[in-house]
Amino acid sequence: MGRYIVRRVISGVVTLFVLLVVTFFLMHIVPGSPFAQHEDKMPAEIRAQVEAKYGLDKPLMEQFITYLGNTLRGDFGISFIKPSTNVNEILDLGFPISARVGAIVVVVSLFIGVGVGILSAIRRGSLLDSAVMVFATVGVSVPLFVISVLLLYLFAGVWNVLPTYGLTTWRHYILPVACLSFSPIAYIARLTRSSMLEVIEQDYIRTARAKGVKESMVILRHALRNAILPVVTYLGPLVASLLTGSFIVERLFAIPGMGRYYVESIGSRDYNVILGMTVFFGIFVVACNLLVDILYGIIDPRVKMDE
Repeated sequence: MGRYIVRRVISGVVTLFVLLVVTFFLMHIVPGSPFAQHEDKMPAEIRAQVEAKYGLDKPLMEQFITYLGNTLRGDFGISFIKPSTNVNEILDLGFPISARVGAIVVVVSLFIGVGVGILSAIRRGSLLDSAVMVFATVGVSVPLFVISVLLLYLFAGVWNVLPTYGLTTWRHYILPVACLSFSPIAYIARLTRSSMLEVIEQDYIRTARAKGVKESMVILRHALRNAILPVVTYLGPLVASLLTGSFIVERLFAIPGMGRYYVESIGSRDYNVILGMTVFFGIFVVACNLLVDILYGIIDPRVKMDE
């Protein structure tokens, strides 16, 4: 496993470098600048001084090398729009909030999605199975924005039973978590069901039942261990995206997480914030995918990682 982890770490570093290069040059190729909204009122000499202050007057390759060196030291620079704010400070403020909401969503999605998928598989063809399949199809097909607006309208507009702003109390978490969990629960339930249906037809499951093993033990100990592998694969990018913030939900519910800052930085063309959050998100995706591959070997010893 050691050689495999080293290879994956090297691959992850290369991936992050490519991500950084593409994001950096695309942002600078697209017309406009972080000071575009003030260009009409800003004299040419003042604009030149501002660009010199932030190094934007230097050749593009020199800017990239400088930024790459700062990034390797863990310094993502300062915000062009809010010069008193460091990008690292934005990450320190936004990530814990996004991570807290994301962690709750992951736990809720796993618990409900896997449980519903197992029930659907062992009761194949029943009314429950049909209801789960309808829910899974709707959950995967309907965009997050539609689900969020619908739940917001029902629980905050029509019934007025849940708060919609910030994360002050536990009740403030209900709507954001419900919105973010809807699609993952549906997808995990569908994955679990299809995988369980395949596994429970295997010979070793029949053998376990023939030996008189309790049905609950057959399902939870023997079948689920192999059926859970597709779900583990899905968890890698899911965990990374949830822990680093959902742009839509954080915007709708005024949650001061990373998603909110990301959306604002894109709208204002704040280069350093966009780059810093993109690299941070990329690191999380690479780390989560590596963790998923390691879990593969733990859950299923048949997976040989050094080959």
